[in-house]
Amino acid sequence: MYAISGITGQVGGAVARTLLEGGYPVRAVMRNAAKSERWAKFGCEIAVAEMTDGAALMEAFYGVDGAFILPPPEFDPQPGFPEALAVIRAVKDALHTARPRNVVCLSTIGAQAIEPNLLTQRTLMEEALRELPVPVTFLRPAWFMENFAWDVASARERGVIASFLQPLDKPVPMIATEDVGRLAAQLLQNEGHGSRVVELEAAERYSPNDVAATFAKILGNPVRAEAVPRETWPALFASQGMKNPTPRIQMLDGFNEGWIEFEGAPETRVMGATKLETVLKALVEAAQ
Repeated sequence: MYAISGITGQVGGAVARTLLEGGYPVRAVMRNAAKSERWAKFGCEIAVAEMTDGAALMEAFYGVDGAFILPPPEFDPQPGFPEALAVIRAVKDALHTARPRNVVCLSTIGAQAIEPNLLTQRTLMEEALRELPVPVTFLRPAWFMENFAWDVASARERGVIASFLQPLDKPVPMIATEDVGRLAAQLLQNEGHGSRVVELEAAERYSPNDVAATFAKILGNPVRAEAVPRETWPALFASQGMKNPTPRIQMLDGFNEGWIEFEGAPETRVMGATKLETVLKALVEAAQ
């Protein structure tokens, strides 16, 4: 039995589907019982637990061969990341008590960076879970290709994608969420020993210009990437409702300046099979 948190999201759903297709039993750990019907039909056990509820999480993780930890994303955190710290405390306590045989935790590229940024939330999770007396694999994927879902309408209607990734010709490590889910499912089935890091990106890196060209190919009309001026970011994010845009800006700076990168050598990295065109085509079709 494998307990999967974040199962209603893209990565968690991919983990669960991979396991179910392989004939493995799955316990769906979700915050909202109203969303359980779909996964119950697939044959999953259902466990309802907030990611800040250590007691409920302990019950969800008890007696399983593996647990997949997907911390809920917090894109506009308060200073000091109190939201992430609450989740970390609950997850750590639950795993320490339940003691699943194996744990895979979704982390991120650049989790080793010492500079503060939005991804520091994953750094803090790694630091806490390394202290557990159970095997933990930290899966560090690259920039999700599915993030470009926000650009589909602009690419189709205006022929422009606004890019915070800069310069526009700089290749960026990316990955499809389906590849993340498949690898996480495999890692859950491996026998764990202590803590380790597994890094994942696509076989090819893509620049914002590459993304625009791929959209153009799919849509059949010209599309270009347009850099959003760095000096406009604070006001722009504030106008969109963000109360604390600094961590997000620091993260983008990290990608653009190169200090958010993989820690290990390229030959130690796992390469995903999904191409950018495949993901963007699915995003375009979903938006129609």
